[in-house]
Amino acid sequence: MFNSQYIRSVQFKRAEVPSFKKYPFNLPSLKTLDELSFHPNVTFLIGENGMGKSTLLEAIAVSLGFNPEGGSINFNFSTFDSHSALTDYLKLIKGIEKPKDGFFLRAESFYNVASNIEEMDREVRGRRVIDSFGGVSLHEQSHGEAFFATFLHRFGGNGIYILDEPEAALSPLRQMSMLTRIHDLVNENSQFVIATHSPIIMAYPDAKIFEFTEEGIKESTLEETNHYWIMKQFFDDKDRILHHLLNG
Repeated sequence: MFNSQYIRSVQFKRAEVPSFKKYPFNLPSLKTLDELSFHPNVTFLIGENGMGKSTLLEAIAVSLGFNPEGGSINFNFSTFDSHSALTDYLKLIKGIEKPKDGFFLRAESFYNVASNIEEMDREVRGRRVIDSFGGVSLHEQSHGEAFFATFLHRFGGNGIYILDEPEAALSPLRQMSMLTRIHDLVNENSQFVIATHSPIIMAYPDAKIFEFTEEGIKESTLEETNHYWIMKQFFDDKDRILHHLLNG
């Protein structure tokens, strides 16, 4: 299985960094980073806001040839050039096999991807781009429906899929459905790297979980993560926690 994964690891070229006092090199996640080794199936990047997981995920996606705002390798639009210089300081260690499919999905710029699809379909004759997403305009669906249509129709297997907070538009039930779709694609020789805050999604079995903290990056199990413990404590003792939160 190791030889079939598309990206094995990412190495951080620390010696080439001009300064660790400026963004993005001052992010907590880069304090101790030398190399992250990916699971052949699913790897999760988790942590509180501002720890650098989305910045690192974006840099990995760009290193693979994806548009910084999302889409497949063939998407080359740009609404605002905001991606960091981190890509230039990463080295991807790839596997023997090359993916036949791929997609970079990021919640914050998915609207731009949907708009770009409509622009391309106004210019192209023959098969429309939107047909690969289920045939219905992503702008004519709810945010969650558009997300799930992408998972269901556009992700074709034998691919590398980079997902940044895919749970942003999904209900808990849809998040569970997403686990099923991930599993189907894993069984079709696919690999995922996912940044998420959702304990439901990060419950996918036999995955690697890297937790981004102020001290750097550490590998965790689901039950060891802050996300899991906060959610568990809240629902185990909801009234006490609400009393503490709302009454100071």
